[in-house]
Amino acid sequence: MPRFAANLTLLYNEHAFLDRFAAAAADGFEGVEYLFPYAFPAEEIAARLKAHGLQQVLFNAPPGDWEAGERGLACLPGREADFRAGFAQALAYAQVLDCPRIHVMAGLAPAGAERAALQATYEANLVWAAEMAQGARRDVLIEPINPRDMPGYFLSHQDEAHRIVQAIGAPNLKVQFDLYHAQIVEGDLAMKIRQHLPTGRVGHFQLAGVPMRHEPDLGELNYPYLFEVIDEVATQCGWQGWIGCEYRPARGAVAGATSAGLGWLRAAGVPARPGLSRAAA
Repeated sequence: MPRFAANLTLLYNEHAFLDRFAAAAADGFEGVEYLFPYAFPAEEIAARLKAHGLQQVLFNAPPGDWEAGERGLACLPGREADFRAGFAQALAYAQVLDCPRIHVMAGLAPAGAERAALQATYEANLVWAAEMAQGARRDVLIEPINPRDMPGYFLSHQDEAHRIVQAIGAPNLKVQFDLYHAQIVEGDLAMKIRQHLPTGRVGHFQLAGVPMRHEPDLGELNYPYLFEVIDEVATQCGWQGWIGCEYRPARGAVAGATSAGLGWLRAAGVPARPGLSRAAA
């Protein structure tokens, strides 16, 4: 069965951020991811990971001014210096957190911009980032995101992401295959898993129920079947990555909401670890 990582930006919002590590470990997760770690010193996060026996599997490079609506800088001409400074910060955090993967957000396409210019900027930034990350032994990931959740995002299709990665040819540049986004944009997920996973270009999966982005057992997707497909293909090709659980618990902010919605995880064969304390380190 695939390994599952709790996304601590969306899960366990009933706890303060630094307390979510303990809660995730007690529920049986062995890995964690989140959007951005930069509000906290890397050493403080590393201490939580160590205290609760967790592996940091993924986080995002700085996206620009998130509060102002920016969703990445990689495709934006004229923002190369900002992109490089942000990626350098991400590499420094990845070193402290022993995190093997950094997701680089492409950004929103400015109105009226020539796509060819955005594409050239995007690819040049990815070439640079992959070179920087190679020396640090980290992977750089790009993720297609559906236009319903993020209108105007530069990258929305799995095939396009794989073409970019293949054209650049850096061994540590890979695709983040979010099953939720891919279902909304494209569908045919089982066949896309069989198509792309054996190529070595898939660095990470993520999941959520479709269409409401709740638990994976709520909605139109048959996740137990998709887990079987991933397991089958991963065994054949030697893939040993993670599936990030990037969904909004359906029970909202009710106390214990995340843990109460983990029946799907138990069905997938991951037991809780009740002997672990949910207290902060």
